[in-house]
Amino acid sequence: MTKDLARKLVDVGMGRLEADLCIANAEVVDVYNRTTFLTDVYIIDGFIAAFKGKVRARETIDAKGRYLVPGLIDAHCHIESSHLSPSAFSDAVVPYGTTTVIADPHEICNVAGLDALDYMLKASENIPLSVFYMFPSCVPATPFENAGAVLLAGDIEKRIDNPRILGLGEMMNYPGIVYGDEQVYDKLESAYKRKKNIDGHSPAIEGNVLDAYTACRITTDHECATPEELRERVRRGMYVMLRQGTACKNVTTLVKGVDEGNSSRVLFCTDDRQPQSIEREGHINYGVNLAIKEGLSPLMAISMATLNAATCYGLSDRGAIAPGLRADFFLTEKLDDLQPEEVFILGKAVARGGKIIRKAPHTVPEKVSGMMDVKDFSAERLKLKLSSDRVNCIDIIPGGVVTGRSIRCVKRDSEGCFVHDPGMDILKLAVIERHHGTGNIGLALISGYGMTDGAVATSIAHDSHNIIVIGSDDEDMAVAVNELIRLGGGITMVKNSKVLMSHRLEIAGLMTDESEEEVVRTLDEMHEVAEAELRVSPEIDPFMTLCFMALPVIPELKLTDTGLFDVTAFKHIPNEAE
Repeated sequence: MTKDLARKLVDVGMGRLEADLCIANAEVVDVYNRTTFLTDVYIIDGFIAAFKGKVRARETIDAKGRYLVPGLIDAHCHIESSHLSPSAFSDAVVPYGTTTVIADPHEICNVAGLDALDYMLKASENIPLSVFYMFPSCVPATPFENAGAVLLAGDIEKRIDNPRILGLGEMMNYPGIVYGDEQVYDKLESAYKRKKNIDGHSPAIEGNVLDAYTACRITTDHECATPEELRERVRRGMYVMLRQGTACKNVTTLVKGVDEGNSSRVLFCTDDRQPQSIEREGHINYGVNLAIKEGLSPLMAISMATLNAATCYGLSDRGAIAPGLRADFFLTEKLDDLQPEEVFILGKAVARGGKIIRKAPHTVPEKVSGMMDVKDFSAERLKLKLSSDRVNCIDIIPGGVVTGRSIRCVKRDSEGCFVHDPGMDILKLAVIERHHGTGNIGLALISGYGMTDGAVATSIAHDSHNIIVIGSDDEDMAVAVNELIRLGGGITMVKNSKVLMSHRLEIAGLMTDESEEEVVRTLDEMHEVAEAELRVSPEIDPFMTLCFMALPVIPELKLTDTGLFDVTAFKHIPNEAE
């Protein structure tokens, strides 16, 4: 707010100045009183000036009694998970009524550090969607793999004063807090000094460990699994997020723990949401609609997705429809099924009928493209030599990112190297370091993918995003890896040494400047090819499943560029079983 804007708002309200726009006959959703009221809404310079009165406007839009809902706020997301650049992401989510997101660029910063953060800030400057960021707190996520960058407290100090950086991103390293890691506390101090938020990440933490974690003023958590966990976190002063991503979803479970007493401490988020999910289901409005179907009152759910998020993150200029606030809102016929018909940001119509009116400008990814530094790679290096037929095997569990483990007997050749048996659902998995030219290649065996012949590779491999490839044949796997190097990142499928289809992700190997429609069309076709040509199990997503097989913070077995990792024991283990 400036004094000049304040004067204009006052002059419009007092009838001394003409407003830019009037939304007439609107049933305004009042998130403060959790009610609605019929009125006219007057706007000047992108801000709400007044309700019905002796006010004039240059333009009037008749809402015809439709509900006027504050713009929805995604309290925690990773834009990178959409495969879209910030501008393409804006085009995708704004038509669903999302006008603000709190993004954690954890994924791209694990590839390119501060250059990545600078790109994300610049690429989201002049787009309709308001994008705020949390500075990633865990780059790298663990010391058991090679990421593209290391961000310490000194790096945080270089950027955290940016007004669009609202605090410290999800603090996954809860052992570092509990056991007094000095580097972790230095990072916390960067947020403490500025009285900025610290996002949490505390799955299955309870009792005194949870006390210790929240004592450090961790503000939020999006990893609750039960209503009781929600209540325990709220009891300790945290905000809890109801998450509706693509792979991880907890809205229908957690909403059972939301009531009149604690609803002011509950938010909505998407965390990781794929472009197909956005296009077919929606964004934050989808999570809100699910909560309403589960019995939450529409006004309570909308308040959680607007006012609560704005309050949590100190965004005092939005989150409601009231004089002095940004004119970010949408019109919808129903409150119990939010389907935005017209979306306005700063008083300008930006989407209509589920489509963006004018596409957002794109930013050239100058320092975050072509992020492929792979050394000493060849098909020969994919050979897995074993001293025993009995091996530790990663078992894919459909529907999630947790894996199982088993001991299996496999075939070996005369040199002791693993040989794929078409009659057994066991494939080779490799993680190839792509950031520093270390030449590291981790190898393991995996079951549950279903593929009988060929290879699939991607440069999306949480959280360090090295190249991960799965296959039945070393030559096919090598062709897939080399195709990704040529593309500068993405997803590819190979069979009989021929590339079947690829999806280029030129921005850090994670995102593209293509539109949501183009990305969805490509991914849909790739899913069909994966099932028809490669015979990947229809029970799993061939690409999303693969990208989580390198995440060494989710049980039970995972693979990094440094080898097979036992998450429960928190150590590397050999491929051979004891």
